[in-house]
Amino acid sequence: MKQKRAVVSVIGKDQVGIIAKVTAVLAEEQINVLDISQTILQDFFTMMMLVDVTDLESLEHLQSSFDNVSKELGLKINIQLEDIFQAMHRV
Repeated sequence: MKQKRAVVSVIGKDQVGIIAKVTAVLAEEQINVLDISQTILQDFFTMMMLVDVTDLESLEHLQSSFDNVSKELGLKINIQLEDIFQAMHRV
């Protein structure tokens, strides 16, 4: 079976626990992080993760779990399949 990957983006005000809470959601679903990049620009936190969702049944369920973290921490968290992400950001 071909590996299916997704992009997780996280944007918001920097605060303690962002990476821990986002990766806890992924760990609960047994989702492996393949690559990660994060930066803080003044008070703004941004993170992009490439994750393996080959065995995941529903991206919507995962987005719902991220929505709970978003509300708790005041962040914007999105997940979309890598193919869709690349198609949307092609020049």
